[in-house]
Amino acid sequence: MELKWLLCVTLLALGTLAVQAHDMDDDSDGDDVVDVEDDLDDGIEEVEESKPETSTPPPAPKVTYRPPVPTGEVYFVESFDKGTLDGWILSKAKKDDTDDEIAKYDGKWEVQDMKDTKLPGDKGLVLVTRAKHHAISAKLSKPFVFDTKPLIIQYEVNFQNGIECGGAYVKLLSKTPELNLDQFHDKTPYTIMFGPDKCGEDYKLHFIFRHKNPKTGKYEEKHAKRPDADLKTYFTDKKTHLYTLVLNPDNSFEILVDQTVVNSGNLLNDMSPPVNPPREIEDPNDQKPEDWDERPKIPDPDAVKPDDWDEDAPAKIADENAEKPEGWLDDEPEYVADPDAEKPEDWDEDMDGEWEAPQIANPKCETAPGCGTWQRPMIDNPNYKGKWKPPMIDNVNYQGIWKPRKIPNPDFFEDLEPFKMTPFSAVGLELWSMTSDIFFDNFIICTERAVADDWANDGWGLKKAADGAAEPGVVGQMMAAAEESPWLWVVYVLTVALPVFLVVLFCCSGKKQPSAAEYKKTDAPQPDVMDEDKEEERDKGDKEEEEEEEAANDEKLGSDADIGSASQEEEEEDEDEDRKHASEGEETVNRSPRNRKPRKD
Repeated sequence: MELKWLLCVTLLALGTLAVQAHDMDDDSDGDDVVDVEDDLDDGIEEVEESKPETSTPPPAPKVTYRPPVPTGEVYFVESFDKGTLDGWILSKAKKDDTDDEIAKYDGKWEVQDMKDTKLPGDKGLVLVTRAKHHAISAKLSKPFVFDTKPLIIQYEVNFQNGIECGGAYVKLLSKTPELNLDQFHDKTPYTIMFGPDKCGEDYKLHFIFRHKNPKTGKYEEKHAKRPDADLKTYFTDKKTHLYTLVLNPDNSFEILVDQTVVNSGNLLNDMSPPVNPPREIEDPNDQKPEDWDERPKIPDPDAVKPDDWDEDAPAKIADENAEKPEGWLDDEPEYVADPDAEKPEDWDEDMDGEWEAPQIANPKCETAPGCGTWQRPMIDNPNYKGKWKPPMIDNVNYQGIWKPRKIPNPDFFEDLEPFKMTPFSAVGLELWSMTSDIFFDNFIICTERAVADDWANDGWGLKKAADGAAEPGVVGQMMAAAEESPWLWVVYVLTVALPVFLVVLFCCSGKKQPSAAEYKKTDAPQPDVMDEDKEEERDKGDKEEEEEEEAANDEKLGSDADIGSASQEEEEEDEDEDRKHASEGEETVNRSPRNRKPRKD
């Protein structure tokens, strides 16, 4: 019973701690929000002044938007909070090898507030139209040269309408004399392409860089390996996500989404195709010799077909033991002409031929084992062996699978510093999308991680805080879900009431001890002493023994005379008790029916 009460107290304590932790989480969430008035006393006064019968939810915390400001050196930064496209150039180019109707880069760009924004005043660049080519670009404050400092590019994307097929990647346009942002198109040379892209169920996060072959001078695209993380949520949840690429001078790279690494690697080892070609290649002029034997097994040339091998025996034969079932209708066909069918009125025998009624299953065959000519069923032929073939044996002349010999690769080179890419001087968006209203914001290109993190916290972090403040708590979400689906109330009630009922049942129920009156009504044996009573009596007895020992020690210190007299008195008392017990025993014996003398009449 004590264990049950202990468990009950533990469960109640855990429940109290959970409630307090939930309240603390709510308070901490409120503390993280900027400019939120959460004075408890003021809130209580406002509730008391309101109508007592009306239960209104607390107002959503307010998050004030402030345009982010870079905290260090940057090569490019753009928050679009001015509300204009100043500094950006719309492309007037046309795509090559494309119909004139769709070749133009006539997709529309605008600076707008994000739909359902929680931060009034926070603007971004929006790809407005769908099913069109879009191209827009802007110059860096100064060209970026790959030397001893990292490269960090970071920006935000929100697929406000989801995404059906399209991309939201950026291109870092190579610094060349021919670079003309007014004619920016898909063939414009770029150094790096980075960002999300999706079509169908293929969700990608591109990181591509163009590497220059030091021997030929030609450029080749190098693609980073696909990330192991599931990217689908970033395309479908209609939330703003932060995309970051970090390139380090030691050739390592990291790709982050919402400040979490989703892909990483090294430019030398994790790109496809590899940066450096192989040292050796197969000789394209080498040919396999005509007598080269690649057969590991060959038919045994000494094997002979057995004399009793019958290659003509059929695989199936008629079952000679089968018998025709009784009632088989040999003279009845399986199908007969439909007696209810009538020739169509527009049937022309000259054009359509002689009319015949359609065939239906013979109704007489439905109750019979079968109709028509009976044939024995076919079974496997036990004597069937098929075409004889000699067994296979190891080929003593086997030389293995032939491969052309290796020769030094004439195009081999070794670039141990692929980080030192072609400098770039502009950033551009060249996109085709079947979905409109793609939102871009807070571009930054820099070399210091702390600068990029501060920019992210002041931009994307503020959006995240505002979204979190506007979202209802767990209870609010449950209530909203129940309003849409009333059957959830049953689930909530069972979820709350059932554990409470079980706790009460477990804590308050116990085996009831029978009372003394119930023992008197029945012949059930009654326990003499409870365990607890035994322990108390044992403790009491031990205490009395200790007191007696102390008394005995005190008595030993007395005089010899007192001891003698006391001993004599004790002996006399013992004799008196013995005589008393003896007399009681005789009286008991005399009272026994056996010892009574018969009475004389």
